[in-house]
Amino acid sequence: MTSTFHALETARRAMTTQQYALHTTGHNIANANTPGYTRQRVNFEQTQGFPTPSVNSPMMPGQLGTGVQAGSVQRVRESFLDLQFREESSKFGYWAGRFESLQRMEDIMNEPSEHGLANTIDRFWQSLQDLAVNPEDAGARSVVVQRGEAVADTFRYAHDSLSALRRDIGHEIGEVQNEVNSLLQQINDLNKKIGETEPHGYVPNDLYDERDRLVDRLSGLVSVQTENVRSGGKASPVAEGRMTVYLVDNSGNRINPPLVNGSDPNLVNGINVTQTNGVVDKIQVGELNDRNEIVTLHEEFNGDEFKTFGKLKGLIEAYGYAVPGADGNLVVKGIYPEMLSDLDIMAFTFASEFNKIHESGWSLSEINSGQHVGYQFFSDTNNGAVVNVEGYASRIRVSDEIRQSPDNIAASGAPVNGQVRNEAFAGDGSNAVLLANMKDVRFNINGATTNIQGFYRSVIGEMAVDTAEAARRQGNSQTLLTSIQMRKDSVSSVSLDEELTNMIQFQHAYNAAARNITLVDEMLDRIINGMGIVGR
Repeated sequence: MTSTFHALETARRAMTTQQYALHTTGHNIANANTPGYTRQRVNFEQTQGFPTPSVNSPMMPGQLGTGVQAGSVQRVRESFLDLQFREESSKFGYWAGRFESLQRMEDIMNEPSEHGLANTIDRFWQSLQDLAVNPEDAGARSVVVQRGEAVADTFRYAHDSLSALRRDIGHEIGEVQNEVNSLLQQINDLNKKIGETEPHGYVPNDLYDERDRLVDRLSGLVSVQTENVRSGGKASPVAEGRMTVYLVDNSGNRINPPLVNGSDPNLVNGINVTQTNGVVDKIQVGELNDRNEIVTLHEEFNGDEFKTFGKLKGLIEAYGYAVPGADGNLVVKGIYPEMLSDLDIMAFTFASEFNKIHESGWSLSEINSGQHVGYQFFSDTNNGAVVNVEGYASRIRVSDEIRQSPDNIAASGAPVNGQVRNEAFAGDGSNAVLLANMKDVRFNINGATTNIQGFYRSVIGEMAVDTAEAARRQGNSQTLLTSIQMRKDSVSSVSLDEELTNMIQFQHAYNAAARNITLVDEMLDRIINGMGIVGR
C-alpha cells in the first residue's frame, strides 16, 4: 500500500527538478555572450518506482511512478567537432604565420614599383648609356654616381629592413613559446581542480569550458591531440575527467611524452626553442619548472624534424633554422635567410662583375695623368675590396674615389681581348658601353646561368608564388575553420530564443507541480477533517 503522502513527495520532486532546470537556464542566459561558454542542460531521470521488487513487496497492480530527479547537469558539446576544430586551427595558425611573414617581406621588397630595386638598377643602366654618349660631360658623370648610390642604398635598405623584421620574428618565437608553456601550465592547473572535484560526484562544467578554451588557443600555436582520463572515486558517469595533451606531427602521430599528463598532474612538459647565431638550432620538449624552464629533456628536434603545424612552426620556418648538410656542416634554411642570402649573392655578383669592367677602363683623371690606376666603382662599407659575399648587401656602397671625384668613373678605353689598353682619350665612351651592356651579360649566380636582373626577377617571382600559395592555404583553412566553428556554435552556443522557450516550459511544469501539491493538500484536508464525522 502506498503512503498517504506519496503524491505529495512526487510533486515536491517535480518542483525541485524544474527549479534546477530553471536555474540552469538562467545560467545559460547569463553566459550567452561569454567566450568559450558551452550551454548546459539538466538530465531528467525517472526515480525508482514503488514498490521495490523484493520477497515482502506489497501486492499491487503494478509499480507506481515516484516522480523525477535531476540526474546531472551536463554540457551540450560534440567532441568530434572539437577534434576537427583543433586540427584545422593548427593548419590555420601555420599558414597565417607563414603568410604574415611573406607579406611583410613583400612590403619591404616593394616590387614591382617605381622605387623598387629592379627599377633603381634600370635607371643606373640608363645613366651609363647616357654617359657613353657624352663621356666628358660632368653632369652625366654626376648622375651615374647618384644612380649608383641609389642602387647601393636600395640594397642596404632591403637587407637591413629584412634583418630587422627577422629579429622581430625571433622575438615573436620566444613569445609564442612562452605562451605555449603558460597555456600548458594553466591546463594542468585546471586538471588538478577537476580531479579534486569529480570524485565527489560533481560535474564542473565551467572548468571544462575554461580548459577547452585554453586547448583551442593552444591548437593555433602547435598541433595537439587530447585524451581524457577518469578521475576515479564516485565520479559521475557524465564527468569528463582530467585531460592528457599530446604534441602531434603533420601525420597525426603522437609525440611522447605528453605535454600534459592527465594521469600525473604533477608533471608538465613544455617546449623550448633555442636560437644560436641568429637561427633556430633545436626545439626541445621536456619537464618545466615554475619559471617555465626545461629542467629534464625528453625530446630534441631540428627544424626539419619538428614536423608539426601551428604558428610556432610557421615562425620558425620564416626566421630560419640550421640542419646538418650532406658534408656535415650546418645548412641554414628558412624564408628570410634565403632571401637575405639571395640579396647578398646578387649584390656581390653585381658589384664584383661591375668592378672588373670598371677597373679595366680609363677614367678622365687617369687619362689626364697618363697613368692607369683601376678604380673600383663599388666597395665594402670600409672602402675595402668586394671579397666577402655573406652580408654584402648590407655593406655595398659607392667607393670613396668615385664619390669624391666623378672624373674617376672609367668611361673610356674599353679593354682589347681582355687586356687593359696602354692609353685612352677623353671622348671615348667604349667602357661605359661595356658597363651599360652588363645588364644583359649572363653569369653563374647561385647555380643558375642568368643576368643580374633575371636572377632578381626569379627571386621576386618565387617570393610572390610562395606568398600567393600561403594566402590561398590560409584562406582555405579560414573557411574550414569558420564552417566548423558554425557547426560547434549550432550545437554548443546559447540560443536566447531556445532558452526562453525552455524557461516557459520549465515554469509551466513548476507551476503544475505546485498546483498538484495544492490538490493533494485538499485531498488530505478532506481525509483528515472531513472523514469520521457522520452521526455526530
